Amino acid sequence: MTQPRTVLVVGGGAAGNAVTILLRRAGIAVDLVEARDDWNATAGSGITLQGNALRVLRELGVWEQVRASGFGFGSVGITAPDGTVLHVQDDLRTGGDDLPATVGMQRPRLQRILVEAVRAGGASVRLGTTAEILDQDADGVCVRFSDGTEGRYDLVVAADGLGSATRAAIGITDRPEPTGMAIWRVAAPRPAGVTRTDLAYGGPAYIAGYCPTGEETLYAYVVEANRDRAGTPPGSYADEMRRLTRHYGGFWPEITEHITDPATVNYTWFDRMLVEDSWHRGRVVLVGDAAHCCPPTLAQGAALSLEDAWVLARMLTGSDAWDDALFQAYHDRRIARVRPVVEASVRIGQWQLDGVRDADVPGLMGRTMAMLRELP
Repeated sequence: MTQPRTVLVVGGGAAGNAVTILLRRAGIAVDLVEARDDWNATAGSGITLQGNALRVLRELGVWEQVRASGFGFGSVGITAPDGTVLHVQDDLRTGGDDLPATVGMQRPRLQRILVEAVRAGGASVRLGTTAEILDQDADGVCVRFSDGTEGRYDLVVAADGLGSATRAAIGITDRPEPTGMAIWRVAAPRPAGVTRTDLAYGGPAYIAGYCPTGEETLYAYVVEANRDRAGTPPGSYADEMRRLTRHYGGFWPEITEHITDPATVNYTWFDRMLVEDSWHRGRVVLVGDAAHCCPPTLAQGAALSLEDAWVLARMLTGSDAWDDALFQAYHDRRIARVRPVVEASVRIGQWQLDGVRDADVPGLMGRTMAMLRELP
């Protein structure tokens, strides 16, 4: 009788959860370890999921829960800083015509939906645990964990995010680099008139925007030049975000009223990274933010990570040979899609940093999003 294959997934974010769900569905034994005790199920404000992300969530079997938990819409508005609507553009349905163009939802809710699906699939999950030592041979990987236990696996999937320790442990030296911008985010009650994302360019910030995440909620954000974190204590986060948002009109005064608790405000620098060379070393392979990240100017970070998981799982379950050729084919297939998204996301931000007033932002966004209509 053939011994069932075993996979270790390191990291329980979008990519790690997705690949776990899909591999378990195919009957592969999966252990998932996640460094955070709470499975990262409470952090974050909101997330914008475009059609290509929704397509993968449907493959995971969670689309109906996502649809019920989020707020779907099909256009984006461009406004002046005073709130005047200058243009409304229909969004491309990058997941196909049978899915919304975009769904906004609370990020913790999405994580809880994926967590429930991982547990239902029967994976072995250990929280508050990391993979400390990886010892490979031609047939598999012996892993020593932070709790002192050990295991042997046919494959290790590194889904441990932007600062991936697994990526470093296998000798891939790429690191995220700041782009020069940073974002303030907060969850807030949704004014009744907010039924899509609106973006204001200019004013005291580069971008001020919001996205509905439910019948009663939204998340709002402002993008500025990054600043020294040491000079901005977390206790001042609400004050700092209000200092920016109070200069915007339209729905912003109502949103700003609710930016009062610094613990609910998140401040993050924009980073970029793309591992150009192979995304694997032996039997350890990268997915999601461990392999690439881009600033959220196109709202594609989670979508690309979910696509990675879907493609890798399909390739693993469709092949008897888990070898260099398969992992290289996975890299080549994904990087051809990821690279233009990363480059476009960075370019849009750089145009704003440089004050390029005649930049073809709508054109670049449209061309990039049109590419994403194709299957990953």
